[in-house]
Amino acid sequence: MTPYRDPSSLDVLAPNFKRRLSGVTATVVRLVPLQAKHIAIAAIAPALPDHVPQIRRRDLLTLSRSGPSGPRVWHARRNSEMLAGLILKHLFRKRLKLLFTSASQRWHTRYSKALIARMDRVIATSQKSAGYLQRPATVIRHGIDTDSFTLPADRAAAKTALGLPPGPLIGCFGRIRAQKGTDVFVDAMCNLLRDQPEAVAIVMGRATGKHQEFERRLKAQVQAAGLSDRLLFLPEVPVHDMARWYQALDLFIAPQRWEGFGLTPLEAMACGVPVIATKVGAFEELVLPGETGALLDPGDISAMTRAVAHLLDDPAEMARQSQNARTHVVTHFQIDGEAQAIIAVYRDLLATPG
Repeated sequence: MTPYRDPSSLDVLAPNFKRRLSGVTATVVRLVPLQAKHIAIAAIAPALPDHVPQIRRRDLLTLSRSGPSGPRVWHARRNSEMLAGLILKHLFRKRLKLLFTSASQRWHTRYSKALIARMDRVIATSQKSAGYLQRPATVIRHGIDTDSFTLPADRAAAKTALGLPPGPLIGCFGRIRAQKGTDVFVDAMCNLLRDQPEAVAIVMGRATGKHQEFERRLKAQVQAAGLSDRLLFLPEVPVHDMARWYQALDLFIAPQRWEGFGLTPLEAMACGVPVIATKVGAFEELVLPGETGALLDPGDISAMTRAVAHLLDDPAEMARQSQNARTHVVTHFQIDGEAQAIIAVYRDLLATPG
């Protein structure tokens, strides 16, 4: 069945103008199909899975001025998408209510602030993100589809199915770059694996453009340490395939130096994997130290090494935190809650004259 929708039937448009996989893309892929069950919404993107309701970018120019409910909501998550909404509204005279979601945890540039100031409403993905906005914002934290990201029936079998070794498996997923702390993870694992002969670590993701040399240096470091068969670099996998990889892990590391929100700890915990994360992004609002993992200062290689070793050396504690992690996400971070909270903002905007 074609994923394309009739543009004239839509009340909400969710642009995603980046072709490569990113946190924003993952958010759109997760949320739009769920929201479409309750409100007339579609994404606009260069490459999305077929199950995501969407329209073509060229449809924007021929889009009727008004939607079924009057103005439409344009839900932007990047500067380029805010700008496109403003152009459609003021140059092409489309009746749009402009909504922006901010995950950033740093002061916005003058350009970003000018765009944000022209939005009708703003959502922040955490209390920290809201603190960097110079205007009121509705805080709606990200949630997880706990039916897709769930406990494996058999973690050992999950490893075997992916061709992974049977011993303790430690993962770090996402973009490979200094901002994401991939080098901190590699340094910590080079220290740890010498004393944990059964353990294996995985770096899974993509290095783009200028970050490819950074990745090359990390691989050379691992090879020089004689750990190429135990600290593996694996290619990025599609969003819909990620759950299988989390289900094979025993421990997940989020070593970022900076992050906007950061979904990976929630995805890991939903699969019953304790998380050791740095105190950036929304991680302090997601991870419960001593209950679902640990929180560390960014760049602290020694603390990361010790935290991982502590759990690997205590399987009973690892099992307790694994159970806690799943319960924590199911209780507090269901994607249905996120979707309904955002839909409430959509409905409020649609009901506002203008």
